[in-house]
Amino acid sequence: MNSNYAKENLSTKQSSPCQETRLSGTHGDQERTRGFKAPQSERTQEINGSPLLNFRLPKDVRLKKPEEFRRVYAKGKRFEGRFMTAFIMPSDSLIQRFGVTASKKAIGKAHDRNRAKRLVREAFRLSKAELAGLNTKFDWVLNARRNLLRVKLAEPLAELRQIIAKVKIYESQKGENTSK
Repeated sequence: MNSNYAKENLSTKQSSPCQETRLSGTHGDQERTRGFKAPQSERTQEINGSPLLNFRLPKDVRLKKPEEFRRVYAKGKRFEGRFMTAFIMPSDSLIQRFGVTASKKAIGKAHDRNRAKRLVREAFRLSKAELAGLNTKFDWVLNARRNLLRVKLAEPLAELRQIIAKVKIYESQKGENTSK
């Protein structure tokens, strides 16, 4: 191959500078503002604002270790729903703790599993008042089902509240059995 190929076949001449297509005049673009800024009333609240900080569930509320999940599955009571299955087991904790699962077999792709877990987690967070009505503190494991992907938050939230009502009935029946 010829070492002078680049010299022979490629131009080293600079192209002429591009002319600006915009015409400059004394009037310019007076009706256009430089950079868009929404009025103060229409701007979104900043993330650092204190009202948004309390939306998260504390870490001590979550079940984290696989042994905790296995213990609830093995010794807990099961409640079926259309969007989720709940396993509960009485706990020595001072709070209601929970864990969420969304299996690859049941849900499929990772982004679908993540959405399902977000929906279940948010339903649990929004059910704080109903959970406070329970006398016993439980460890909850909530298994997401495929049907959860087809709905908005309102439906799994309603279902979780129904499950909590069933747990309340179960709790009162269990209390009656132990008092006899």
